[in-house]
Amino acid sequence: MKKLFSIVLLIALVVFSCKKDKIATPSNSEIISDSLEVIRVNLGNELGVVIPSISVYIQSPEETMFATSSESGMPRITPDTYFRFASNSKNFTSTAILNMMEDGWLNIYDFISDTIPGMNISYVPSTEIWDIPHKNQITIEQLLQHSAGVYDVDNDEVPNCDGLSYVNFTMRNNPDHQFHVDELVEQLSTYNLSYWEPGYSHHYSNTGYSILSEIISRVYSEHAGSEKTFKDYLYDFVYGPGSVVPVGVNFPDLASEQNLPDPHALGNMYAPANEGGHVIYDASNMSAHVAEGNGYGTFEYLNTYVRSLMTANNVLDSETVKLMQTDYSPDTSGSSHYALGCTTTPKLGFGHNGEIRGYLSIMAYDPVHEVSIVVMMNSVNYINHDDYITNFKGMYKAAWKAREMMGYPGDPSLMQ
Repeated sequence: MKKLFSIVLLIALVVFSCKKDKIATPSNSEIISDSLEVIRVNLGNELGVVIPSISVYIQSPEETMFATSSESGMPRITPDTYFRFASNSKNFTSTAILNMMEDGWLNIYDFISDTIPGMNISYVPSTEIWDIPHKNQITIEQLLQHSAGVYDVDNDEVPNCDGLSYVNFTMRNNPDHQFHVDELVEQLSTYNLSYWEPGYSHHYSNTGYSILSEIISRVYSEHAGSEKTFKDYLYDFVYGPGSVVPVGVNFPDLASEQNLPDPHALGNMYAPANEGGHVIYDASNMSAHVAEGNGYGTFEYLNTYVRSLMTANNVLDSETVKLMQTDYSPDTSGSSHYALGCTTTPKLGFGHNGEIRGYLSIMAYDPVHEVSIVVMMNSVNYINHDDYITNFKGMYKAAWKAREMMGYPGDPSLMQ
């Protein structure tokens, strides 16, 4: 009897010891979260503001990991938290254009004034509003690359707008204004706005992607035989239930579609006191940003999208994916490589980044190590240019640190 009792006691001790060891050993997710906490707190101290959260979703061939650091009292971010992924939308736009090319609906080497293949209308309207500088020299490829010289009326100053961009000026006067592509393009033709002749160099342009939304809409409408929008094409072919890899993202194009699904992260923007100081964004009008920055989704959905797309397991074939990744824009300024709605970042891979009204994000896939990553920081600092760059670098530090903690190369020095 004593022998039986001793055996039972020994088993109980072993089980207790194993449980204790398991509890005492932090998971990889916890270790990465601790590293993100250090980055978040240090970044906040450097900028003199509160960084509400930094979160990372990372997938390797061996495991999928989510890690997050949040300020005490803030809603905790999860893999299913929605956020506005801003200019990551441009990669979806590029996917739509390239899928149309695979189907023979367009040719990215055509000029935007050319006739749509097999149709009797041009890619963009032949109206006075659309008589923009160098129109007959601009190709679809150049719009995708940001090499068309199209002036950005979303980010740069436009005449008669009090020193603001057209979008910011209009939003200041009426946050619920319903924007249309025509009115954005009209600023280019009215004031003869252009950076330079197409193909000369590289200049990021949200307005160039607004023009792409019009091309997608017109091409799809002609093939469908009914009025279709940019959002219709993406839903039908790129992300909706009938697509190759359905994901729960969305691209609101109406001024009335201002709310994110729950649970969602709030955007935080820090500006000079005379420009509003700390502004929290929840509901937001995205109608000015169709095709260039109007998307929202979750970490898990974005990871599924970028991983499947960049491995040619989505709507595009491998040759087209390679074209998206490597058809680089002319770049005489030394900035990082930009191809067809796709960035190339050392030690992260192919994808895009985004920033809009209090949200910063990255999605990328590294084919060398088969690692995909999505990062979101719901804080943007506009107090001055240096603070903005420091804020942006913080997001990349989080991405590289997560990779390093999982045993993959990281390269923070790139952003120093």
